[in-house]
Amino acid sequence: MKTYSFPKDFLWGTATSAHQIEGDNTNSDWWAWEQSKYYPGDRVSINEQKPVFKEDREYPLEPSGKACDSYNRYKEDFDLAVGLNNNAIRISVEWARLEPKQNEFSEKEFAHYRRVLSAAKKRGLKTFVTLHHFTNPIWFAEKGGWTNLRVSKMFAKYSKKCAEELGDLVDTFITINEPQVYTLQGYTNGMWPPNKINPILSFWVQVNMAKAHKAAYSAIKSVNKNYQVGIVKNIVWYQTYSRRYHFLDKLAVKFLYFLGNGFFLNMLGKKIDFIGLNYYFSSRVRHLRIDNPNDWVSDLGWWIYPSGLERILLYLGKKYPGLPIYITENGLADSDDKNRIKFLKEMLTSISSAIKKGVGVKGYFHWSLLDNYEWHHGFWPRFGLVKVDREGGLKRKPRKSYYEYAKICGSNEVLS
Repeated sequence: MKTYSFPKDFLWGTATSAHQIEGDNTNSDWWAWEQSKYYPGDRVSINEQKPVFKEDREYPLEPSGKACDSYNRYKEDFDLAVGLNNNAIRISVEWARLEPKQNEFSEKEFAHYRRVLSAAKKRGLKTFVTLHHFTNPIWFAEKGGWTNLRVSKMFAKYSKKCAEELGDLVDTFITINEPQVYTLQGYTNGMWPPNKINPILSFWVQVNMAKAHKAAYSAIKSVNKNYQVGIVKNIVWYQTYSRRYHFLDKLAVKFLYFLGNGFFLNMLGKKIDFIGLNYYFSSRVRHLRIDNPNDWVSDLGWWIYPSGLERILLYLGKKYPGLPIYITENGLADSDDKNRIKFLKEMLTSISSAIKKGVGVKGYFHWSLLDNYEWHHGFWPRFGLVKVDREGGLKRKPRKSYYEYAKICGSNEVLS
């Protein structure tokens, strides 16, 4: 058995997002999309009866409803993070709550998030706060959302207001979560709101999101130049079926990796204080098609490949020397909790190896603290270190992996 140690100031945490855990996010485009398929009826809770179909389409599989009710139970959730020996937490604030109408900010909701952040700080948790995690205010969506020519100004105004109202309680600002996942799902394959299938719009939205990040970066810095501001990118590692495989596969791998990595990050220039990396899976290319092995997969069928994480980190460390990197999401859908401990250990050994090779990884946030609303899939994928009993009043029940992760965070090392 080998010991993999981490730096003394390493941050250990978990990650969540507002729409996925808070519940009743009624002023967002996602909520509106959910209701366009389901009649919520007069249910007292989301567990009492199945939703009634309103129209014949596959997604979303179910509405978010109360989600995990973390809007009210955030203290309980932060206590679970403390039980993990975490010293940091990644959450998001909900734009649709904070700016329910354009240019009209909600004092009530800013006060709520101040209470949330204060509760985290009182528990010794450094706060990583995401300003946009896939959902938009309805008014914003009605104005064209991320295709609007003035989107960077609108997002910068919102970001500046967050810095003014919440900045003293925020250790690190994340402007946008996974911009290219959002554009892929919303504008390329049409699975998420606004349900467009338009490659040109998809490209345009990516450009707009890069501009919006840069505008938000400057806006937040205008409030306090010492505030740390970054972005979170989901990055997939691509490789060929074998090193000697056809040169077209090698070209495809290079192109796909650039498209999902360098293309967007290159647009940000120097307006970034750190990179947040979300890593879930890798993809293998054979004869210009994705051909992944099925030796180790999550409940969602994603190929689990810990070596891909180290390879991405080595790439980022070389391309952006001196720029801090945080693993802002890493986890798997595993309802039986049969693979999560192995997953944790192997992913963390890959991170430790990259650190020893000089990559500046400063922290790790496991996805997720809780079972949550997994977007169009609904509640069936279970990513949580903590089970949320949907038939038992949303009671939190730590899994075996919860206690294993707590040992790792408390000792600052992994035995593998």
